Amino acid sequence: MHFPSKANLLRPVNIAPKRAAEQHCLSLLQTCTSLSHLTQIHSLLLKLGLQHNPLVLTKFTSTSSTLNAIHYASSLLFSSNDNITHYDAFLFNTVIRAYSQTSSHSTAVYYYKLMLKNGVLPNKFTYPFVLKACACVGRLSLGEQVHGSVIKVGFDNDIHVGNTLVHAYGCCGGGIGFARKVFDEMPEWDSVSWSAMIGGYARLGMSSEAVGLFREMQVARVRPDEVTMVTVLSACTDLGALELGRWVESYIEREKVPKSVELCNAVIGMYAKCGDVDKALNLFRKMSEKTIVSWTSVIVGMAMHGHGLEAVSLFEEMKEDGLVPDDVVFIGLISACSHSGLVEEGRRYFNSMLEGFGIVPKIEHYGCMVDLLSRAGLVKEALDFVQKMPIEPNQIIWRTLIAACRSHGELNLGESITKQLIRNEPMHESNYILLSNIYAKKSHWEKKTKIREVMEKKGMRKIPGSTMIELDNEIYEFVAGDKMHNLYKEIYEMVDEMGREMKRAGYLPTTSEVLLDIDEEDKEDALNRHSEKLAIAFALLKTPPGTPIRIVKNLRNQARRIGIIKVKLQVQHLCLNLYWDHGELLRCVPPSGEAPNCLRVLGVSRYDRVPNRPVFRNGQSCSISPKEWGIAAEKDPFACSSSDDKACPPSNVFLFGA
Repeated sequence: MHFPSKANLLRPVNIAPKRAAEQHCLSLLQTCTSLSHLTQIHSLLLKLGLQHNPLVLTKFTSTSSTLNAIHYASSLLFSSNDNITHYDAFLFNTVIRAYSQTSSHSTAVYYYKLMLKNGVLPNKFTYPFVLKACACVGRLSLGEQVHGSVIKVGFDNDIHVGNTLVHAYGCCGGGIGFARKVFDEMPEWDSVSWSAMIGGYARLGMSSEAVGLFREMQVARVRPDEVTMVTVLSACTDLGALELGRWVESYIEREKVPKSVELCNAVIGMYAKCGDVDKALNLFRKMSEKTIVSWTSVIVGMAMHGHGLEAVSLFEEMKEDGLVPDDVVFIGLISACSHSGLVEEGRRYFNSMLEGFGIVPKIEHYGCMVDLLSRAGLVKEALDFVQKMPIEPNQIIWRTLIAACRSHGELNLGESITKQLIRNEPMHESNYILLSNIYAKKSHWEKKTKIREVMEKKGMRKIPGSTMIELDNEIYEFVAGDKMHNLYKEIYEMVDEMGREMKRAGYLPTTSEVLLDIDEEDKEDALNRHSEKLAIAFALLKTPPGTPIRIVKNLRNQARRIGIIKVKLQVQHLCLNLYWDHGELLRCVPPSGEAPNCLRVLGVSRYDRVPNRPVFRNGQSCSISPKEWGIAAEKDPFACSSSDDKACPPSNVFLFGA
């Protein structure tokens, strides 16, 4: 349909029948395709005297929004306070909705307040729009005000209003409790209700709660949509819950949930970050349509698990396919170089960001470079790099550098940096903990004690490190010295036996990492009560020989090193070699902390129970030195045994020592 010429548009029209004039303008707005046409229609409205007609103005505003010209419409509508008295709720809804769909979310809230100020009563369509804007603004107090209005006008039982209330509270810091209260009090739920609540938990890192609510959703026989599945996969990724993630993928297949590129990317990301990089790569290769997110997911997964050369190869392949890398890809790429000791390659890719692709490095990229240099022991170069950064380094970068100072013996430098951090952030408890640990490393026990006293006076407490492990689709969490598990006696007996076997194998515990002024025997006992050892001991008690073991740490930036521990066990006819390195494998994330910390233990699906073999890989015996561990061991991980598909979802999440 052709848009009328300007001459025809402004041709005199018989305006006696008001309805005919309205229909004429509505028809023109229906076919309007440009801002110039919109301005012509504006002139016609003035000529016909329809500039205050709510029906025509609502369509005019809607058309303006479609043409990304909502500011033009709002300047026309609200140029005079006299005009507002003619407007109804539908017109305000159109304006609020238009702004809520742009980046001007605060403007949407402004027009909602203007609506109330002028005595226009909101209807049930108003609140989903304004609550969406509140969610994007992220102000809890604002959400509470709108919630109060919802209750006042009686729309709190409307399912669409309730869904957006749950979503808004879930997006506001500190509002997750309100979100759950609204969710629990809703008279009915649909898939959007469940998705909003699960998404709120996942967004705040409450992945265990997200998974638990997903199970409740299945019990309630509500079919999840694609958005829900993406969120649940994200929670599985954060928990390192590979078996649960496998079940979710099988559920997607069984229930024939539509597979968008976004959902495929979520599945690939889950496998890659939970350790099954072969499965992730296989699914990636089968994708008919790949986006930059697809490539990023698999590259980051390779980076997390030490496959630096493979990550670099994928990056080069991506460029050959004609995709232009973005800043997120480079985070994964430089991180891959960091975890694989590819220092020169990491430098080259960092420099190519601006020179080759016009991407200005962000704080995350600088953090990855500091991590790269720190891991390589180039502490002085890392410090020089930080001092020459064109942007202000954040606290994560400084803490990464301090961790390197501790690991590589630059204790005086680490002490100096930490004191400066405390001056800049006097109320951040981790700064005091860093300084306390440095004093302990230098055996300055009195200074360490004073730091702890200062923390107590300021009401600060150290966040306890915890370790999660997934067994039989259940997630268990342990903290150091944990005795809340009903099998804690058996677990501690297993830990002690592990310690005895390790000593017989020639392992000497690195007691210098125990930052307490106690004797050597007590230090060894403290090392044996670490949460990760408790988790591994529990796994050995509960799993048959050959079962892969994966543990996940809650602390994103573990700087301490216990060294490589070789465990040789002969327990109930079990001979299994376990390796873990707290310095290398527990820090398998870029400093931005965007991915979970996954530590994997080398194991095999099948092997002969022959004692005293150094390492078993895919049924073959080989040896590996501590120096080789960081790269070689991770290049040949165990194959994960796939679990059978089940008709019901995995059981609830159990937390011990939380």
